[in-house]
Amino acid sequence: MVRVYTAGTFDTFHIGHLLMLKRCRLHGDHLLVGVSTDEFNALKGKKALYPFDHRIEIVKHISFVDRVRAEVSWEEKREVILKNKIDKFIISDDWAGKFDDLKDICEVIYLPRTPDISSTLIRESLRN
Repeated sequence: MVRVYTAGTFDTFHIGHLLMLKRCRLHGDHLLVGVSTDEFNALKGKKALYPFDHRIEIVKHISFVDRVRAEVSWEEKREVILKNKIDKFIISDDWAGKFDDLKDICEVIYLPRTPDISSTLIRESLRN
């Protein structure tokens, strides 16, 4: 069994999120998804439009997502990967290079984002 882990905020859930998760699942047999808590987002200097409990509930109900967990810090990724015997950590390419330090414990893959859609673009369009 090939185990895949990905993580994100998943705010203003959109087709780009869905396609990213679907592509992650195609890389393995089991998909574990970390959803950033509101507290973790604050540490990252971000504020989600929707609260953590709403965002994690959406991700939990995606049929090809096998398990969902709260993501609370940058540092925990290594522990999560080891504890869950993750084979591949996959994240969007806007993070390219950021997680290369995990390559000693699993394969790290940076996938291209879906063009012309992002939570940032959605929030900006709502302001205009």
